[in-house]
Amino acid sequence: MQEKYDVIIVGMGPSSIFCAYELIQLKKYNKILLIDQGKRVENRNCPIEKTKQCIHCKPMCNITNGFSGAGAFSDGKLSLYNPEDDEIHVGGNIHKYIGVPETKKLIDYADDIYLKFGADKHLEGTEYKEEIAKINERAHKEGIKLINIPIRHLGTEKSHEVYFKMEKYLENNNIEMLFETAVTDLIVEDGCIKGIKYKESKYIDDETKTETIAYSDKVVLAVGRKGANWLVDMCENHGINSETGIVDIGIRYELPDEIMKDVNKYMYEAKFTGRVGPFRDKVRTFCQNPSGFVSAEVYDNDLTLVNGHSYKERKSTNTNLAILVSHHFTHPFKKPIEYGRNVAKNLNSIGAGNIVVQRLGDIYRGKRTWDYELEKNTVKPTLKSAVAGDITFALGYRTMVSILEFIRAVDKVVEGFAHPDNLLYAPEIKFYSNKVVIDKNFETNIKGLYSIGDGGGMTRGLMMASCSGIQMARNL
Repeated sequence: MQEKYDVIIVGMGPSSIFCAYELIQLKKYNKILLIDQGKRVENRNCPIEKTKQCIHCKPMCNITNGFSGAGAFSDGKLSLYNPEDDEIHVGGNIHKYIGVPETKKLIDYADDIYLKFGADKHLEGTEYKEEIAKINERAHKEGIKLINIPIRHLGTEKSHEVYFKMEKYLENNNIEMLFETAVTDLIVEDGCIKGIKYKESKYIDDETKTETIAYSDKVVLAVGRKGANWLVDMCENHGINSETGIVDIGIRYELPDEIMKDVNKYMYEAKFTGRVGPFRDKVRTFCQNPSGFVSAEVYDNDLTLVNGHSYKERKSTNTNLAILVSHHFTHPFKKPIEYGRNVAKNLNSIGAGNIVVQRLGDIYRGKRTWDYELEKNTVKPTLKSAVAGDITFALGYRTMVSILEFIRAVDKVVEGFAHPDNLLYAPEIKFYSNKVVIDKNFETNIKGLYSIGDGGGMTRGLMMASCSGIQMARNL
């Protein structure tokens, strides 16, 4: 006999976790299922520390799958807000559905939950108002916008501890969780959701293995960026309304802490954004990691992407951050994820399946970087598995020009940002699904089917994903 649940949540990232947490508080539903392709958070680890290269873990990458999602292997930054702001500057579009004041209340509520489970009480970016104002003034002169908001830094290792406590809390409150289990399809009848089909992740490509069915008339899709491609397929197969979304394509930039010392001290993470260069595409920095480490993560079809994180205790002498260019395609092209995947595939080919790293000065000189040049370089790469090469072969002219122009502009704000020894790793790509069309209750055109978090294009980042889960529970 197949199981029937009050609510099924697909995915176990922050949006899913906080949705389940809030459902416990509301005491409206008794039988709730969370399901994810990956492992429990305490069983997730990346072997690259020992192997010094990505071994493409099977059946699923431990960095991108499992309880707490990719957030468990990020550096765990929670972006808050400035009380005087009348806008939400980062994190997606929740405020477009519920308004700015209610979104601020959600952030406060989610922040309190993180503190309850052990997050660091210290807030970054709140003490040096005058110094930050001077940096902002320099940025403004160069056509660059500085977004400075308070940051609560968990740290990669502390993120695991916080989410482990949350995992136990959900279990202790009778939330059923299926790990290492992949949802293969949705069950939709007459425009209504009826349930899901699933099988063990290790059998995801084995068509001889029978799928199991779980029924519910309330299914929440909280798949994160890792599930964006799957979500596109579900939209196409079941007539779920969506709009052509964006794909952020760029690089992970690594430079000495010394260059970034003021920014790191005053703000911890500075978010620079602007439309520079001939194409006027939006370029932004994202996920800045003072004294951090560049990392690799594997997505579907063995695509290897670059990311970065920082620890509370373990430190390097480099800062890394993403520089991303937003690509919003117009008629007739409607497959931004496919475009991004092709860029990643070509770069992976150049790196023989690994991340490619190149010195900025070599790009200016129109040449590739060689291993012996990296060995003599003043900036030492923290991702030891990265392969020296030439990212300009595959990154794309428009994207490359926008990144280089942006680096030059920021160099006038932060001296040394364009030093030729600084390193560019590629590909760094943020996949979002074609944006799922939802109403004010986060419901799709399929009755009882909801979409939250990063994967469906609603949010970006840990805090806003968490907020979307809380609001989802209240909507239910």
